[in-house]
Amino acid sequence: MSRAAHAPASGPSRTRARPLLGTLVEIGARGASAQAVDAAIDQAFAAVQTVHDRMSYHDPASDVSRLNRAGAGCIVVHPHTWAVLALAREVAEASGGRFDVSIAPELVSHAYLPRHAGFAQPAPEANWLHIELLPGDRVRLVRPLHLDLGGIAKGYAVDCAIRALRDAGMAAGRVNAGGDLRLFGAAEEAIHIRHPHAATRLLPLCRLSDGAVATSATYYAGRLMDGRAVSPLIDAATRRPCAGGRSVSVLAGRCAVADALTKVVYADAGAALSALRYFGAHAVVLDADPDAPGHCRARASAPGGWHDLALTGPKAIAA
Repeated sequence: MSRAAHAPASGPSRTRARPLLGTLVEIGARGASAQAVDAAIDQAFAAVQTVHDRMSYHDPASDVSRLNRAGAGCIVVHPHTWAVLALAREVAEASGGRFDVSIAPELVSHAYLPRHAGFAQPAPEANWLHIELLPGDRVRLVRPLHLDLGGIAKGYAVDCAIRALRDAGMAAGRVNAGGDLRLFGAAEEAIHIRHPHAATRLLPLCRLSDGAVATSATYYAGRLMDGRAVSPLIDAATRRPCAGGRSVSVLAGRCAVADALTKVVYADAGAALSALRYFGAHAVVLDADPDAPGHCRARASAPGGWHDLALTGPKAIAA
């Protein structure tokens, strides 16, 4: 996803960026003074850093790594980790298991995640149903499994950064973590998404004010492995990589919800409708047009199903 440049209407504003969450996180805000804005952005980055530290699959000290080493056991985690696991469970229930944070073994087997020698051996058929959330921020794994929160933690970090900006009294704020975007208190912003078959071209998606949008696609992550096409987007129902060649964007009130639901829609657009309704979210899918080879079609979710969406012609951008 990309977007048009956005400038707050009035008051001092700042925008800064840092590498976090495996991407570039950009945070902007407008407030009463330059000093207040700088302090608020510092607090927002600190919130993102906390999520990064606690939910990294790569960091051996993270809550995720501690749970993966524990096997069938119970440990106390950071409240943010507990909250993300609770939301992940809610998305899993609403989607009939199409979202599952226990898919790390599949991502490891396709070389999207590293192999950790210290992790407990996952039990066959272990899944999200074997993650038990207990009072006092305790998490119990009923069966040994390997967690990866990469499909939801980035959006959650965006929400935490927005909350930090609001708590600091900012009049407007904007957080973009590698395409997971949320903003508040600002004029409408034009949102564009990459053409699924030509990543250097943009298509207009919508205009966003207070809300969040996230996009999942395989523009750069899809590849061949042992002669098979693989991607980091896993269909939890089959435990196999989803086919490439399409793009899914979800608009929701919370970025964590939008982030997680993109994976549900990507795996099965038809089955995702009930989950979208449950969270009050909307989705747009771009994929190959069967009636016009080389072109893409756009479909938008609606209460009665999916309907065609007309998008204006794409414009070229830098790769």
